[in-house]
Amino acid sequence: MFSNASQAPNRPETGVILMNEKKAETDIPLRNVRTNIVQSIRAFRVQDLQDAALGLGQHFLYANLANAQSKQDVLDMIAQQFTFPTHFGKNFDALYDCMTDPLHKSGPQPGFIVVLEQIPAHAKFDKEAREQLLDIFRDAADYWGDRKIPFRCFYSFL
Repeated sequence: MFSNASQAPNRPETGVILMNEKKAETDIPLRNVRTNIVQSIRAFRVQDLQDAALGLGQHFLYANLANAQSKQDVLDMIAQQFTFPTHFGKNFDALYDCMTDPLHKSGPQPGFIVVLEQIPAHAKFDKEAREQLLDIFRDAADYWGDRKIPFRCFYSFL
């Protein structure tokens, strides 16, 4: 485990170094990503983002929207996969409200890593609808950024 006797496991500074190295390893996928942003998932793997959220003690919210055909489907799937309350209004305003205010009122938040995978890209969920959806998450990132809470959202299109 240790390369020589001078690196004894019961030295306090050794534990600190190992803990900091573990945190740095966990944070590697996000080290060059601003703390409050909405961006394409690109080279990130969902599992790596989930592991980073776990290592950072942040909430991980994931929605796979591949089967959505309409705005209503997208909202229904996000509500179901994010486990929104049953009174969720199923519109973009309600989505923003669920991503911000109730969470803020429930106490201190450690941060969020959100993944919206395979957002539909077809006539019933056109470019305007996709931009409106992403704007909700951009607004949520700004909301949490104003409160100094990390909120990173990654997305991909179908």
